[in-house]
Amino acid sequence: MSETSVAQERKIVTSIPGPKSQELHAHRLKEVSAGVGAALPVYIDHAHGAILVDVDGNQFIDLGSGIGVVTIGHTNDGVVAAVQEQVAKLTHTLFTVTPYTPYVEVCELLNKYTPGNFAKKSALFNSGAEAVENAVKFARKYTGRGEIAVFDHAYHGRTNLTMAMNFKAMPYNSGFGPFAPGVHHVPMSYPFRDPAGMTGAEAARRAITYMEKRVGAANLAAIVIEPIQGEGGFIAPAPGFLKALQDFAHANGIVMIADEVQSGIARTGQWFASHYEDGFEPDLITIAKGVAGGMPISAVTGRAEIMDSSHPGGIGGTYGGNPVAAAAAVSVLRQIEAGGPLERAMAIEAILLPRLEAMQAKYDIIGDVRGRGAMIAIEFVESGTLNPNSAASDALIKHCHQNGVLVLNAGTYANVIRFLPPLAITDAQLNDALDVLEAGLAKL
Repeated sequence: MSETSVAQERKIVTSIPGPKSQELHAHRLKEVSAGVGAALPVYIDHAHGAILVDVDGNQFIDLGSGIGVVTIGHTNDGVVAAVQEQVAKLTHTLFTVTPYTPYVEVCELLNKYTPGNFAKKSALFNSGAEAVENAVKFARKYTGRGEIAVFDHAYHGRTNLTMAMNFKAMPYNSGFGPFAPGVHHVPMSYPFRDPAGMTGAEAARRAITYMEKRVGAANLAAIVIEPIQGEGGFIAPAPGFLKALQDFAHANGIVMIADEVQSGIARTGQWFASHYEDGFEPDLITIAKGVAGGMPISAVTGRAEIMDSSHPGGIGGTYGGNPVAAAAAVSVLRQIEAGGPLERAMAIEAILLPRLEAMQAKYDIIGDVRGRGAMIAIEFVESGTLNPNSAASDALIKHCHQNGVLVLNAGTYANVIRFLPPLAITDAQLNDALDVLEAGLAKL
C-alpha cells in the first residue's frame, strides 16, 4: 500500500458507522463472541500512514495506532517489504526445534537499545501478556521466591496471572477468577491525585513501606511497573519514584521489571520510557505492541544472568518469535536505529502538549494534561473538583468518532482520553484532529 493510494486526509462520506459497516456488524454479532467488544464498529478495509479507510469509504485520522501497535505507521513500506520477503521464504519451524536468523537479530537489537550498561539476553513470545508472564517466570526462577508486587492503576494483560496483576476489575477481570496467587498491589505515584507536593521519593517510601509490611522484602521475587501506565491513563510517576524502587529492589535481591509493552519502542521519544528516569536501569523489560508494525511478537530483555536462569525448554512456545513477525520487528528496529522516529515522537509532543494545555486553560473540565512524546493524555474532571468526569470523555470520544478522528479512552475512572498517533502522522493531520477535538469541547 503506497501513500498515493490512500489520500492522507480525513473524509466522512456516510453516517458513522456507514451502511456497509452496519451490515458487517450485524453479521459479526451472530458469529463472534460477545466478549470481544468493539469501541467503534466501523470495518476497516485498508490503511496507510495515519489514515484508516473503512468499507464505506470514510477516512479516519488514527490517534490510537491499534493501541500503540503501528507506531511506525500503517502499512509502513519497510515492514511490508520485510514481511513479503520473509513469508515467501519461511513461515514457521519453531525456533526451539530448528532456529532461524531473524529471531536472533531481533534479540541482538533489543539487547543493544534497552537501558542498562550490562550484559543482556532476550527471549521472544507472541503478546504483551505472554512477555509479562515470562518475565515473572524468569524472576521467580532466578530468585527462588514466589511473591510479586504490582501497582495501583496498572494493566498487564488478560491471562490468568496478568489479570491478577491488573488493578481494574471491569472489563478485564470481572467474573474470570480465581486468579493466580502471590500478587500484591502497591500504591502508585499519581502526581495529579497524590497529596499536593508529594515527591517521587515520598511516594516510593509509601510503596516500599507497604511492600515491607504487607509482603516482606525477603519474599518478593519481582517488582513489576509500567514507567508510564497505559490503560491506567498514561500516569507518569513523579521523578525519583522509579529509581527509589530500583534501589530498594537491588538492596533486597528483588528483580526490577519494567513493563514497556505500551510505552516502549520510540513511543515516548526515547527507545524506552525507562530512559527518562535518571539512573533507572530495570533488570528485565517487557516489550510488544510497537515493535513489529502490526505483526504479533513480544519479548523479554534483561540481565543475562537472569535470562539464563531457566533450564532449557522452560521458556518458549509454538509461535514465539515467528520468522515473519521477527522480520517485521527487524525492519521497525532498524528504522528507529537509522534515525527519525524518536525525533518525530518529540515533534508530535511539541504540537500536542501546547494545544492540549491551551484547551485546559480554557475548559476547566480538563484537569490534567500529561505524557511524553507521542503518548499524551488528558484527564477530565467535574468543574472545580478532582471528581472524575467520564461523561465528558465519553461525549468527546463520540464527537471525534463521528467526525473522522479515532481516539481511545483510558483510566481507572474511564475519564481519560489518550493520544497514541502513528509517528507517520503529519503536522496537518494532527492539527486537523485537534481542531475536531476542540470543536467537541466547545460543544460540551
